[in-house]
Amino acid sequence: MAAPKKRRIAYENRVFWYVLLGGLPAVGVAMYYLWFNDLHDLKSQWTLTLFIGFCWLGFALSVREQVIRPLQTMANLLTALREGDFSVRARGANRDEPLGDVMTEINMLSGVLQEQRLGALEATALLRTVMEEIDVAIFAFDANETLRLVNRAAQELIAQPAERILGRQAGDLGLADCLVGESTRVLARTFPGGTGRWGMRRTNFREGGLPHQLVVIADLSQPLREEELKAWQRLVRVIGHELNNSLAPIKSIAGSLGTMLKREKRAPDWEDDMRGGLEIIETRAEGLNKFMQSYARLAKLPAPNKLPTEIASLLRRIATFETRLPVEVLGGPEVTIGADAAQIEQVIINLLKNAVEAAEETGGGVRLAWRKNGPDFEITIEDDGPGLASSQNLFVPFFTTKPSGSGIGLVLCRQIAENHGGSLTLENRPDGTNGCVARLRLPV
Repeated sequence: MAAPKKRRIAYENRVFWYVLLGGLPAVGVAMYYLWFNDLHDLKSQWTLTLFIGFCWLGFALSVREQVIRPLQTMANLLTALREGDFSVRARGANRDEPLGDVMTEINMLSGVLQEQRLGALEATALLRTVMEEIDVAIFAFDANETLRLVNRAAQELIAQPAERILGRQAGDLGLADCLVGESTRVLARTFPGGTGRWGMRRTNFREGGLPHQLVVIADLSQPLREEELKAWQRLVRVIGHELNNSLAPIKSIAGSLGTMLKREKRAPDWEDDMRGGLEIIETRAEGLNKFMQSYARLAKLPAPNKLPTEIASLLRRIATFETRLPVEVLGGPEVTIGADAAQIEQVIINLLKNAVEAAEETGGGVRLAWRKNGPDFEITIEDDGPGLASSQNLFVPFFTTKPSGSGIGLVLCRQIAENHGGSLTLENRPDGTNGCVARLRLPV
């Protein structure tokens, strides 16, 4: 049989009894002298006894009230704070006594919490306003894939108001595939509110200690169409320029040769003129054919076949290909990276060729070095040439300053680097001397 629980005396009752016990010795002594001495008559004895008893109990109750009432006030203040009411304050709070110090601190805490809640409400209102005004669709799902937050653009994408879609499952809204797979990708699909290509990004966050997912969907159709139009305009401008450069002289020379053949009396050297004109036509036609082949080469660059490659030995071997000017190999660490060795070889050969041609103009040299730079492997080719007059058109297709250049080499090199997840940059040497530095960065 379980033992009965002890009943705890309430705090206010304990204070009351402790005060009574504190005054009990004095009351007992007073009662002894009052009742066991013949100094007073019976009426006086009862009068003094009642007076002492009432004072004893009255002061005990007063002390009990003085202790309990401030505690009740503090409890009411803390309850108001817990329930979000920060307007309640304790009166008569001052720092001249410990109890007043506590009341003052609670009042100050109420003020701080009120300011923080006001700031949070303003920030929330601003966030909701921004979410409603931006053109990307925003969805927030909880751990059960239930929609908890949606903005105006998302409602338009789903073609339903918020009150009809909040609380529904992602599968019911056709968004289940957005919560799995890659967090950032492009979707080509049809939503109730539109059709096209969409950029999707998913991130995780926590609310109330529970995991949530935020899905952002942006319409890429219009920006892609604008970029596609710009690309076609640039391509037509470049191809049109090259075609005009070749077709204009061909048309002019062909017209001149046709006029020459129509003359009844021809000049003695007309055959030489005919032969020279045909040679010019042949040269321009061959140049136009090379241009079109270069364009086809740029458009059909295959994806890299990445295999483990000992990049240091590959670079040393490529440096021996250049015979016009010895390439100084400064060396670097032995590193194996995943790369398409044939494409990387093509990039280094092209960059060394440009560096050697630039160094030959000034009689300088070319240096090849490599190093591991954090998560990247960096290959540096430095020359002592005249440097870059302008870097704006370096990677513009078919733009070249060389008489026999095609304007495609650097474009191909950068495209190969980016297909490997790296980058290619060219800049003048930062030390103030003449020359150029090419940096090819590849992920290790």
